[in-house]
Amino acid sequence: MDTSGRNMLRMLIRVLTERMFKHLRKWFVTHFLGHSRQRARLVSKDGRCNIEFGNVEAQSRFIFFVDIWTTVLDLKWRYKMTIFISTFLGSWFFFGLLWYAVAYIHKDLPEFHPSVNHTPCVENINGLTSAFLFSLETQVTIGYGFRCVTEQCGTAIFLLIFQSILGVIINSFMCGAILAKISRPKKRAKTITFSKNAVISKRGGKLCLLIRVVNLRKSLLIGSHIYGKLLRTTVTPEGETIILDQININFVVDAGNENLFFISPLTIYHVIDQNSPFFHMAAETLPQQDFELVVFLDGTVESTSATCQVRTSYVPEEVLWGYRFAPMVSKTKEGKYRVDFHNFSKTVEVETPHCALCLYNEKDARARMKRGYDNPNFNLSEVNETDDTKM
Repeated sequence: MDTSGRNMLRMLIRVLTERMFKHLRKWFVTHFLGHSRQRARLVSKDGRCNIEFGNVEAQSRFIFFVDIWTTVLDLKWRYKMTIFISTFLGSWFFFGLLWYAVAYIHKDLPEFHPSVNHTPCVENINGLTSAFLFSLETQVTIGYGFRCVTEQCGTAIFLLIFQSILGVIINSFMCGAILAKISRPKKRAKTITFSKNAVISKRGGKLCLLIRVVNLRKSLLIGSHIYGKLLRTTVTPEGETIILDQININFVVDAGNENLFFISPLTIYHVIDQNSPFFHMAAETLPQQDFELVVFLDGTVESTSATCQVRTSYVPEEVLWGYRFAPMVSKTKEGKYRVDFHNFSKTVEVETPHCALCLYNEKDARARMKRGYDNPNFNLSEVNETDDTKM
């Protein structure tokens, strides 16, 4: 093997070795250091907020019962179904006791040995069980016809009217709460997915932070708007430490950040310029940063006209410097557009500047090379050449 072949082989081995160590270092940081140092997140990947309120006064807790409708809607399904069943069973049993009390006071029960000519308030109530069954039939309006109220006593008539009205209110509230929870736009938000990682690479000659988002349903989100918040701890010049200080992050697509045509996966990006909080970060210093990038997508559901919000977050370990997303959309021979979700969170390594400041310095240097500059201290002096040689 000649000298050029040996040099080519050494160069190839060196490149492969560097790439291997780079991937090993990334794997080690992800699987070991990432698990040992868990970062606190305000917003989980599925959009839930990780926050709790402590030392809330009892008077403030009473406000939740004043706004009982929102409180019931926010309950988990197991608590909601427990309240649903307990409310109906409790009302049936409560009115069953009242019907039993009416029959007891009027001495309609068999233990009082009523006469043959005795007319009871409610026919065929013989005990607590039959009173409970009559309460159930009355409130649910089953109307079997075996037990019925007579015109003998006004108390029973008043109790029948009161239970019927209260039963309608309970049915309306509980059934409405179940229907409202089923139709909440939070479930629609589950079909909108963000990419697992965010990437930083060049786009259109600018260094950008890119995130991919997809709508899994064919129905659109009307009036979609996307934006972000960078959460980090800052110290003011006065020495005050602000935890979860919020900084606006503008995300756009090529057509803007409002009224998105959300029929296919979109790659949204944030331009890292001098006004961006990512401007002074570099590829090596990014994992040591302490921030959380929260991304929001607001829109109106086309089928229900309900407004929904989708959110997710990214910590520094989930932001990949020097990568871009793999293509997802292709066109078949039949003229149809095909979306391959296998490449949704797949990234490809690309050549990327070391930092945003390096990119802008490089652009300035190229611009200065293309244009000339006048030197005001430069003076042109004419020199007269004299021929000292005489012919």
